[in-house]
Amino acid sequence: MASIASDQTAANPSTDGAPGGESVPAPARWRDHKRYAWLLALIVPLLPFSSWMMVELTGLGVFWFYGPVLIFGIFPLLDILGGLDPSNPPDSVIKWLEEDRYYRWVIYLYLPLQYAGLVFACWMFSHGGLSTVESIGLALTVAMVSGIAINTAHERWLSRVALAQSGYGHFFIEHNRGHHVRVATPEDPASARLGESFYAFWPRTVLGSLRSAWGLERMRLQRTGHGPWTIRNDILNAWAMSVVLFGGLAIVFGPVVLPYLLIQAVVGFSLLEVVNYLEHYGLLRGRREDGRYERTRPEHSWNSNNVVSNVLLYHLQRHSDHHANPVRRYQALRHVDEAPQLPTGYAGMILIATIPPLWRRVMDRRLLAHYGHEVTRANVNPRARRRMLARYGAPAAGAAGREGSR
Repeated sequence: MASIASDQTAANPSTDGAPGGESVPAPARWRDHKRYAWLLALIVPLLPFSSWMMVELTGLGVFWFYGPVLIFGIFPLLDILGGLDPSNPPDSVIKWLEEDRYYRWVIYLYLPLQYAGLVFACWMFSHGGLSTVESIGLALTVAMVSGIAINTAHERWLSRVALAQSGYGHFFIEHNRGHHVRVATPEDPASARLGESFYAFWPRTVLGSLRSAWGLERMRLQRTGHGPWTIRNDILNAWAMSVVLFGGLAIVFGPVVLPYLLIQAVVGFSLLEVVNYLEHYGLLRGRREDGRYERTRPEHSWNSNNVVSNVLLYHLQRHSDHHANPVRRYQALRHVDEAPQLPTGYAGMILIATIPPLWRRVMDRRLLAHYGHEVTRANVNPRARRRMLARYGAPAAGAAGREGSR
């Protein structure tokens, strides 16, 4: 996502990454078939305006709930109809693809639309004559925007702006400096465990991520000779942005907007956390002989190649490559054959995660198959360990030996 390649660059690409100097397609001949599809992701920040337009056209206030209906009702069906796309760009075009500024501006366009929708929603809360139920519907629609906006949280300043609306500014610290280090281990609050429902995972990850982020930032500041209560604290700075944002909106539109801002914030960051729940459910990195965890590999993340939700989420579902190459731009993320695959895209999986018996029925057998039906190789919820062993069987002799060495 840097500069768009010139014609000369396209005609003479670098061959770095081509095995054995093999001839590979040049960027001038290779085309990203998703290039303009990424613009469809901008449907999401426009949701408050789309809801208003449909209410105006039909006179039906139920369309204020259009956001969650689109994300959790329509998009799962489109995922099924749209099918899968496991194709990858050639190695020789990765650098060229990442330097194309077009993809960066697709991301940048999300933010002004996100905040335009928030301001519009606040105007509707205070002056639009909405009933309480309609206002809640609009707040949930706005939450879809703020939740998906968290996808930008890998870029320092961009993430602060995107996260201010959900009040989850500490996430960019915990995700980049905590989760990426401890992913798929019992120490990671954002890695769900076998036998752990989303409703048990939610408080553990919300509180655990906050504690972890604060600890990481405190250690960073200590190395520079400062305490945590300073303007240099990035968590306090991020939270201050949310306070200023919410306070400013309350001043301009009145305190009536505050309950709905709170609703959209909580639902927005909960949308993030349910995605965390499904991304690493039950997956566990083994330990090396020195006691340290093995390097994160593709098999430590659940992936999905469903086209529609991948476009909606800027390839977030190619999560294994994201962890292997955390600075790789979204348009260049690759499908990895070794990664375990979800049965559908994130939109559908979120729905399944909200129904624990259905989730266990769908995901536990996939997880166990991934580990050769040796339950002790998985990241098991300690509180459910006895129940999981009883349900899925005691470990085989070889597995028991490995378990004892952990």
